This record gives sequence, C-alpha cells and structure tokens, in this order.
Amino acid sequence: MMNKRILFVTALVLIVSFANADNRRLWYTQSATHWLEALPIGNSHLGAMVYGGADTEQIQLNEETFWSGAPHNNNSLEAKEHLQEVRQLIFEGKESEAHKVIDKHFFKGPHGMRFLPLGDVFIKFWNHRNAKQYERELNIDDAVASVSYKVDGVNYHRSIIASLADNVIAVKLNADKKGALNFSLSYESELDNLQKVNDHCIIATVKGVEQEGIKSDLTAECRIWVERTDGTITDNRQSVTVRDASEAIVYITAATNFVNYHDVSGNASVKNDKTMASVKGQSFDNILRKHIDKYHEQYRRVALTLPKSEQSNLPTDKRLAAFAEGNDMDLVALMFQYGRYLLICSSQPGGQAANLQGVWNDKIKAPWDGKYTININTEMNYWISEVGHLSDSAEPLFSLIKDLSETGTLTAKQMYGCNGWIAHHNTDIWRIAGPVDGPTWGMFPTGGAWLSTHLWQHYLFTGDKTFLRQNYPILRGAAEFLLDYMQRHPQYGWLMTVPTVSPEHGPAGKGTTITAGSTMDNQIVFDVLTQQLQAMKILGIKDAKMTKRLSEALQDLPPMQIGQYGQLQEWLIDADDPKDEHRHISHLYGLYPSNQISPYSHPELFSAAATTLAQRGDMATGWSLGWKINFWARMLDGDHALKIINNMLHLLPDDSRTKEYPEGRTYPNLFDAHPPFQIDGNFGCAAGIAEMLLQSQDGAVHLLPALPERWQEGKVNGLCARGGFVVDEEWEAGKLTQAVITSTVGGVLRIRSYIPLTGKGLKTAKGNCKNHLLSKADIKNPLISSKVKETPQIPIRKVYEYDVKTKAGEKIEVKPL
Repeated sequence: MMNKRILFVTALVLIVSFANADNRRLWYTQSATHWLEALPIGNSHLGAMVYGGADTEQIQLNEETFWSGAPHNNNSLEAKEHLQEVRQLIFEGKESEAHKVIDKHFFKGPHGMRFLPLGDVFIKFWNHRNAKQYERELNIDDAVASVSYKVDGVNYHRSIIASLADNVIAVKLNADKKGALNFSLSYESELDNLQKVNDHCIIATVKGVEQEGIKSDLTAECRIWVERTDGTITDNRQSVTVRDASEAIVYITAATNFVNYHDVSGNASVKNDKTMASVKGQSFDNILRKHIDKYHEQYRRVALTLPKSEQSNLPTDKRLAAFAEGNDMDLVALMFQYGRYLLICSSQPGGQAANLQGVWNDKIKAPWDGKYTININTEMNYWISEVGHLSDSAEPLFSLIKDLSETGTLTAKQMYGCNGWIAHHNTDIWRIAGPVDGPTWGMFPTGGAWLSTHLWQHYLFTGDKTFLRQNYPILRGAAEFLLDYMQRHPQYGWLMTVPTVSPEHGPAGKGTTITAGSTMDNQIVFDVLTQQLQAMKILGIKDAKMTKRLSEALQDLPPMQIGQYGQLQEWLIDADDPKDEHRHISHLYGLYPSNQISPYSHPELFSAAATTLAQRGDMATGWSLGWKINFWARMLDGDHALKIINNMLHLLPDDSRTKEYPEGRTYPNLFDAHPPFQIDGNFGCAAGIAEMLLQSQDGAVHLLPALPERWQEGKVNGLCARGGFVVDEEWEAGKLTQAVITSTVGGVLRIRSYIPLTGKGLKTAKGNCKNHLLSKADIKNPLISSKVKETPQIPIRKVYEYDVKTKAGEKIEVKPL
C-alpha cells in the first residue's frame, strides 16, 4: 500500500496538474475496418475495442479472468532425478545432450492456458451508411471514446467509457432530432454460448474451453442492457430494438466464476446482479463524472509537453505515417501518455495484472496465448508504473508475484529439491510455475527472481517499510531458491545457476540455449541476494546464518566479462557474434532495468554495453525497441534513444501487410507491433521516455539525463524518482531552466545535473549519497579478454552533484547558477 505522506503529496501534484491537462487524443476521419484500427478502453476488469462504425458500432469485449482451463500445475516429477545428470553434461561442455535430457524429463506440460475473448456487442443503426463529417476519437485525458457524424441533416453522437468507478462499460447515444435514433442491440461470440433477453437485457452465458487436457472450469456471463431511452424498446429473441428515440443509454458488464488461481466457486450472475444494482437509477452524466474523477486521480499526476509541428494536427493514422520525415515531437509525448493510459485501463488494484496484450484480445487463440511471459515482457509492462507515478497500478503485479511465490514453492521442491520459490519464463491466470514451450525458451529458472525485484523497486521509490515488511517473505523465498539452486562451476570456481538460458538466445556453435551462469542470470542473482541483505538490515531482521550465506554467495558470483570485440559477454564463454542482431539483449539487464552498469562507477562496462548495443543494431521487434529506448536512455544518449523511438513509430496498417511495411512497428491505433500485437512495447516506450527525462538508479536524482537535441524546449510534471521524490522539470534551448522536487518521505536528496545549480540548502555533494533509497550497486570489477588490446571508453559528460536534507512534504526548487 502507498503510505499517507505519498498520497498527500500526490494530491498536491494533482491540484497543479489539473490546470495543465494534456488534452491528448487519438482521432480519425473514418471508422475502424479491423481490430488494429479500433480504440481501446478498459477498467482493468473489462476491456473493450471500439470500432466506431456509423451504420454499425462494434464493441469487442474481454473480461480479465476469462481464460481457458482450470486450476492445475505443470510441475514435472521426473526433473529432480535427472538434475545432476543435466548439470554434469553442461559442465562437460555437452549442452546439446543436456538439452535433450531436459526436453524429455523437465517439460511434461501443459504449457499454459490462454486468455479468451468474451465476444462482441453490435449496435446496428438504420440507414446510417451515408454519414458525413465523420470523426471518432479516444480522449486519453478523460478516458472517453466518442463518435460523431451527420446523416440527412441529423447530428449523431455517441460516447463510450469503461467506468473505473462503476465497473461497467457505458454507452450514450444521441441524435439532435427527436425520433431520429433507431437501432438494434445484439451480441455474438465464436465460443459456445446461450442467450436470452429479459427486461431489455441480453444475457449471454459463454462457456470456457479445454486446453491440453485441462478441462474448462470457467464460464462467463455477459449482460448488455438498455438502461433508459426516450424511445420505444422492444425485446426480441436475441436482440433489443430501440425506435423513435433521441437518446439511449446502454450498459455492458460481465463476470466469471473465477475467485483466485485455486478457487473457481464464484457466481458470475451474482457478480453481475451486484453491478447492475449499483448503477441502476444513475444518470450517464453521473457515471461519466465519477469515471473521469477516478481516472484523473491517476492519469493527471504527470504531464509532458514537447515541441509541436503542423503534423501534430493531423488525424492519428496520418500523423503516424508522417512521423519519420517530420518534427512532430508531440507525438512522442502522446505515446508516453498513451502508455500510461493503457496501464491504468488494464491494471487496477484488486484485478489481474496486464498480460501480453494488456486486457485486449479478439482471437480465440491469442498470440503466445496472451499469457504472462516473465523473461522480459511482463516486467516491461510495469516499468512505467513507478517512474510514471502509477504505483497503484502495479498492485495486480504484486498480487501475481505473491501467487507465484505460493505455487512456485511446490515447483521448487518437486522439480529441483530446493527451498524458496521459482517461476520459469511463463505463467498464466492459474499461476503455473513449471517450465513451458521447451528448453530453448522455458529453461529459465530466474523468472520469479526477476519479478521479485519489482517489489524491491517499489520500496526504493516509496520508502514504504510496511510494504517491504509485508512482502519480505517473498523476497526471502526468491533468495533462498537461488542459494539452493546455484552450483559451483568446476572450471571457474564461481557459483551460478545451472541449468539456465540467456533468454531465447544461444552461443554460436553450441546448437542450444542451455548453459550455466548466463550473464543475465548472474545479474539477477546479484540483485536478488543484495535486496535480501538490505531488506534484512532495514527491517532489523537478525539471521546470522542467512546473512553469512548471502554475503559469501555474492562474493562467489561470476563478475561481468568484456569479450574479444569489446562487448559485454552474454555467456561465460566469449561467444558473442558481432553481426548477430538478436532481439533479446538480456545481458544488458545490468544496464536497465538494473543499475549495475554505471558510467561513473564502471566506465569500462558502460563502454562495453555501448559496443553490444551497436552490434545488435537499431531495428528489432516492437517490444525489443521498447527495451532499446531504455538502454540508450541509460547510456545518457538522448539522440540515440530518440532514433529508436523513430524506428518504433513506423506505421504497420495490419499484420497482412508486413512485407509491404517491413519496418512497421506501430499499428494505426498506436498499439505496438511485434508483430503481431504485444502491449509491452507501448509500456517500454513510455518508460524509456521517462528515463530520458529523469533517472535515479545510480546514486542521485539525475535531471534531464538524456535529452535529445530535437527536444529543445519542454516541461514535465510529476515523474517519480527513487527516494520518494516527485520531480517537475522545465527546459529551454536544451538546458534545464527550473526543477521543483517534492519529498514525500524526507531524507537526503542528491541532485545530479549537467549544469551548475543553485537553490536553498544545496551543498556540493561528497562521497556516496547517505540515502539508502538512492544507493549505487556495489559490483565486482569486470574481467577483460586478453584479446582486447585497449579498453575503449566512451566520453562521459561532466556532472555537478548537490545534497540537500529534506522533510516529508517539502519542495526543493533549483535553477541554473
């Protein structure tokens, strides 16, 4: 939970931000012809894609708990007896043989259930095919979708929201001529369903599906009803008709019998009854007002202004198509806020975490099942949550992590004979923790460990010791598993995870991804063991045996290595191919999201990371571009980060046109294109833009660390930094003109800037920052290949650092000296 002081300062930020609303929108002059042109709305529980047709409105639906299958686990009971055999083969350099053993004995299935579509609502209007002055939009400042047009001199308008306050999708239909509004309301689904109509309400009962031998235990119920109209309503067998109206209000809600990952005893009808009762008698305007108020509580905490151009006024699809050749930096600001909008709409306290597609999917078989891919994608979904002032939107992720710490305890014991808990590279609503999809992808034992770092980062951003204490058992369990799982390599003498992979990528000549001690794993292990040590100290937990074990393991971890080409090695062996542009750059986890690669503490590693990034190139899949934006921001190279954003903002009209648009990475509705659609790229892009403007991972709050040349002027309000600081910044001519930093928990604030600053209480900083929430990473010095004759070092800009003591609620104003 957020502590009271943070909520108090958030309220202050909201008051300021209301006056500076972005008024941002996606808008078009034609209706959507397919799903990737439709516009997303959501309240975490329900997701909807609005097509905006004049003659037929289509609203495609999702309910966050409607998945295939039933409670189960996928732990192989054969893995443990073959574990030592696998390890010995890997140590002997026989990774391909180890791969075969793992494939046979570790992967028994099932391989995860899938996120299902709920169906579609259709509103068919009479004789609206010849619409004029058509426009549809998604106003992300208010989270309202709307459509307007004229037919035969009559103006028609509709507003659609997914109410955050009342748990319904609400549709208001208007005509400015009495009796001109005529339509029929119906529901369709590709899944087995039964429908009935009662009292102007369509009730559809939709059956879930079996998958890989796991029977379906979930059933969804969807209700669509006309709440009020000034016209005549007729109930038909499977539809509702409204005639001779000028206004009508339609509500949609849905539920399943899902309670949690091991309990499906809920009652969808009872849930829907409760929702219907809560909105009965309320006007649409009242529901709209409550929705906007609740949405503004989160969205308006942050505002970003970047330079506009003539292209900024174009419809969104045309604006996107023109971006690469123009100077529409305001589209970047829109992408930033769109990422925040999508997280608010797909991840709210008490709900499910945003999956691979957020809460939006129209396919019976979603790409990659729409699961939670935890070797990068789920983590990327939440990178924007803390820095983007949406900490409450991360609560569903924390709930998912808690669930996995429970299911993963059994997996750790059954598969590996280890204490603690594990999750591999994928999970689903049933919180499976065993491996899926085969060794190439699934033999990743640090997925749960990586997730646990989000709990620690939340503490660093908020200073919330109550939260830390509540989640301490999860942090400890992640560390305990690694301590038990790691083995000492007979050749190197280091402790390391084995078997493991560097996600989805293997060294040249090995024929498999299976390895021991991948660089990413070593970095994750460092973070997990370090956060456990620090948590024990902060919470005053005395455990000499655990402290000794953690400290000794940290000393025995492999150091990072710089290989023959000056690159950061991805594996223990120097096997990186400088011409390999693989989408996963997992060994730069230490650069981002971790803080182990620093330009100030280890410039040689910083330069090696730059070499790796150059070798991997500037083009990739959509989500990989999202990661690269963050990488280049951490490299303090704003121009290169903007280049990656430019590469992402290439239009892909739809998935059937990838050959025509080979570099297309963003769909007309600004969804990220892998392709196909994955929402993580949207979140990664938003996080990367924030990292360009503010960083706090390396011992200080760094103001405007990676500002591109093309962002000559602008301002941002409300970004969050570690240490419990909320930061407002303004700049002109590419230089900071003012910053206001609000302290929510007190403590020493260290400010880093490229220009000298002045402000009340500022003193030139000396030594390391005394605020533990802003601590640097204390890592080993890297090993450098003997083939590297001279270690290249990229130039690092001079910085000025200042310390100031703060109290909770205090504002620190700084300006150029």
